[in-house]
Amino acid sequence: MPEYLTVRELAELLRIKERKVYDLAASGAVPCTRATGKLLFPAAEVRAWMDAASTGPAGGAARARPAIFLGSHDPLLEWALRRSGCGLATRFEGSGDGLARFAAGEGVAAGLHLRDPTTGAWNIPAVAAAGVDGVLVSWAVRRRGLVLRPEQAGAVRGLADLRGLVVAPRQPDSGTQQLFDQLAAAAGLAPETLDYGAIAPSEHDAVQEVARGGADAAFGLEQLAVAHGLPFLPMIEERFDILADRRAWFDPPMQRFWAFCRDAIFRDHARGLAGYDIPEPGAVRWNGRPQGLAPPPRSP
Repeated sequence: MPEYLTVRELAELLRIKERKVYDLAASGAVPCTRATGKLLFPAAEVRAWMDAASTGPAGGAARARPAIFLGSHDPLLEWALRRSGCGLATRFEGSGDGLARFAAGEGVAAGLHLRDPTTGAWNIPAVAAAGVDGVLVSWAVRRRGLVLRPEQAGAVRGLADLRGLVVAPRQPDSGTQQLFDQLAAAAGLAPETLDYGAIAPSEHDAVQEVARGGADAAFGLEQLAVAHGLPFLPMIEERFDILADRRAWFDPPMQRFWAFCRDAIFRDHARGLAGYDIPEPGAVRWNGRPQGLAPPPRSP
């Protein structure tokens, strides 16, 4: 098998139509990259994704999961994991990467903000399409938009005004970059008309690139724009949810984390963040419980 598969090769491997492959890629259900504007699928990660969906002792659900929090970077989540003393390690490489690694059994939870391009629904279509055994719980609603250098504040009033400016991009399979690509396409903004800088691996890095003058704009969070004293142009409110392994939910690290999220220290800190709404952290939004397993955990 080649290192990367094309759409046709993956469709043949999975015995599905090519249109379904595009749907899986758009939802973030299958690991992929958009290098040079062409969809390519890393063969090793595709194999891991397939193995995780298998049944029996070899399946991903039967393997012990390492105590790692995967998925997208969220400033509030990063702070809460650290302050709670739960001991969970983090690997924040983007929503698409996190969902693929969770499906492969490489972590106990994953933070996601994946918008379905057809329905506009957040996270549930992508998680359901991935066929994972887990529970999706609410974390936050965040306001996202363009974080700008001060001299660009009056000139940029929408995505179309980014032509000719340097934009700090995120990883191709991150929820942020996928959402930006969707909105840019809807605005008639072709990728080749944008000048992208170096890939920013986290929300912090993208905004810091603007703050230091390495980019004119980033598709970032209001909270980080305010923290860096940068102009912010709001564009969309997004749901950030947590996909958790139901077995790991009752282990001490996850219990310690959610116990901290019930504490007044967490609530006071969250209320002070610009562009954040924390209506019901831990409320179950989707349950992928296979037949015969215990019901999902209650909201912490």
